Amino acid sequence: MQTTLKSRVTFDGIGLHSGAPVTIVLHPAAANTGVVFRRVDLTGTPQLAAKWDSVIVSPLNTRLTNADGVTVSTIEHLMAALSGCGVHNVLVDIDGPEVPILDGSAATFVRGIVNAGLTRLSAPLRAIEILKDVSVSEGEAFAQLSPATSLQIDFAIDFADAAIGKQRKTLNMANGTFVRELCDSRTFCRSADVDAMRANGLALGGTMENAVVVDGATVLTPGGLRHADEAVRHKMLDALGDLYTAGAPILGRYTGTRSGHAMTNRLLRALFDDSSAWRWVNCDAKIAARLPGVGVSVADLNAVA
Repeated sequence: MQTTLKSRVTFDGIGLHSGAPVTIVLHPAAANTGVVFRRVDLTGTPQLAAKWDSVIVSPLNTRLTNADGVTVSTIEHLMAALSGCGVHNVLVDIDGPEVPILDGSAATFVRGIVNAGLTRLSAPLRAIEILKDVSVSEGEAFAQLSPATSLQIDFAIDFADAAIGKQRKTLNMANGTFVRELCDSRTFCRSADVDAMRANGLALGGTMENAVVVDGATVLTPGGLRHADEAVRHKMLDALGDLYTAGAPILGRYTGTRSGHAMTNRLLRALFDDSSAWRWVNCDAKIAARLPGVGVSVADLNAVA
């Protein structure tokens, strides 16, 4: 069955790119609501559905817009937490244009969601089953969805900085995997890119406390890495969040090579442009057991470093 939160959850922080303070409140929502953001700082409280066809192409984050041009950006970590914890319906009140970055990962969102708990609703859950390969590419970047019985993510990255280098990881997202393996992995950047981003009005809220910054073979962030392969884990976290803008859990294998937010959105657009590539499936207990978030427990959360 579909789920929502048992109680509301509040998060305070700053926007990674705007540097502005922001508060978000997650509210329980009715069945078939999906994930909906409400800009409570604007007249009329405009709403934005977290769906692939409302995403504006952006290389550094995932940004939603509505017909009136209202936006909410950097939604990917929250979306990953909702997907990885199995939350299907939620209203997200936000008093600014950007979701707070918190510590640069999804761990704080996950902790709040797990502590609030979930309620099953009286409506069946549907998933999107991938029926054939769909792929997009640009230069050396590549992303593909392929048939699989659960959501699997296979991601590869290759950076010149030796502190990152070449990394690859494959995980099945069922049975609390996201919470245990990915949710605490932080966003990262190269030191050489920081000045350029700030010159363009980006990363104004970035600090050593909410991002992993590397320079060649050196990790500049105090305390170093949480995982030796934290960079690729974070890219997988981003991919999970971006895939959740499909509007439902996905049964399929995502393969990404040097992929990012824009590439994953292009992939979803290609998928939904081909009606023979996917279908809706009603989730019985057997299918539901293979979805992200099913079976997540406090023990999974306590296993996070």
